[in-house]
Amino acid sequence: MKIKVAGIGLTKFGELWNKSLLDLALEASINAIKDSRIDKREIDAVFVGNMLIGKIAGQDHLGPVVASSLGLSAASFRVEGACASGGLAVHLAIQGILANTYKNVLVVGAEKMTDASSNQITWALMGASSSKERKAGLTFPALYALMTQAHMQKYGTTRKQLAEVSVKNHYHASLNKKAQYSCEVTTEKVLNSALISSPITLFDSSPITDGAGAVVLSAPTQSGSINNSSKGIFITGSAVASDTIDLAERDSLTELKATQMASKKALEQAGVETKDIKVCEVHDCFTIAEIMAMEDLGFCPKGMGGKFIEKGSSRLGSKCPVNTSGGLKACGHPVGATGVKQIVEITEQLRKTAGARQVKDANCGLTQNVGGTGATVVVHVLQT
Repeated sequence: MKIKVAGIGLTKFGELWNKSLLDLALEASINAIKDSRIDKREIDAVFVGNMLIGKIAGQDHLGPVVASSLGLSAASFRVEGACASGGLAVHLAIQGILANTYKNVLVVGAEKMTDASSNQITWALMGASSSKERKAGLTFPALYALMTQAHMQKYGTTRKQLAEVSVKNHYHASLNKKAQYSCEVTTEKVLNSALISSPITLFDSSPITDGAGAVVLSAPTQSGSINNSSKGIFITGSAVASDTIDLAERDSLTELKATQMASKKALEQAGVETKDIKVCEVHDCFTIAEIMAMEDLGFCPKGMGGKFIEKGSSRLGSKCPVNTSGGLKACGHPVGATGVKQIVEITEQLRKTAGARQVKDANCGLTQNVGGTGATVVVHVLQT
């Protein structure tokens, strides 16, 4: 499999009061189309990753809204897969290209979360959980707190190790002008921040965010108006896996089996192994999620994720830096946009255009986008 990332676009992430969801989607899309050097009339389809707009703003038919606003008569789709909506949109766009249904596809992930109240957002996000969990009054901080407690009890993972995920990702975000929180934090600040659901604190949690990301994907044999061969970035692996939506029905609370399955398939498609990955964007919605991702993706043995983070093995300057954008924790988490933003970040790294956060000799990268507590996981591998 070889799908060209022909163009990328990304808005600022944050509390963007003066912009609507459509403003954000169009900004990212226009930038991606411009970057691709493709005439927009050559775009065959538009896939929009979005989770919340129907619940918080009543706009469900988002595919045609974006396509028509761009002046496109292309086929258009809205893709929803909880916080993996963006990654799923990329995956489905790739399938359309591989099937020779489309030649050039625009994928945009967008979310406008700050216009709604905290109660509205919490209610809307819980649509990604099981009915039993909602009836029990569990929110996602509580669900991930259960996973955190299980990991700590089984493997001895410490609060300090969890905090180091946040410290590292805030450092990376301090080098990213588009991050929501481009400021460094100390371990003490994370540990002493407000308790949300024991042992998860405010600074263990990703924020509510507005933002959008977009990519133009093309069949690698495309010619004509495309003159972008110098960038030469390709998606070589794309896989989706699922698990039970109800956390209580799983065999283990200390791993995401869907990550293990999707990454195995994506790496096989790409013809690479975990040791070949030079830069990685993972779904750190809570600090425990990044620790488990390191284990599930094979960067370290099971139970060693906390120590792996603590010794700096995922920080810029290491063998394989993780979440160079700042991750969900510090760059921000506009839920429908996150999976597309991850592709944008890895593309920038492979293009060698990431500036102060550039990873040396980056030629192979991976993204992991998670829906809910791991009921859906999308993994992509990108290579030069």
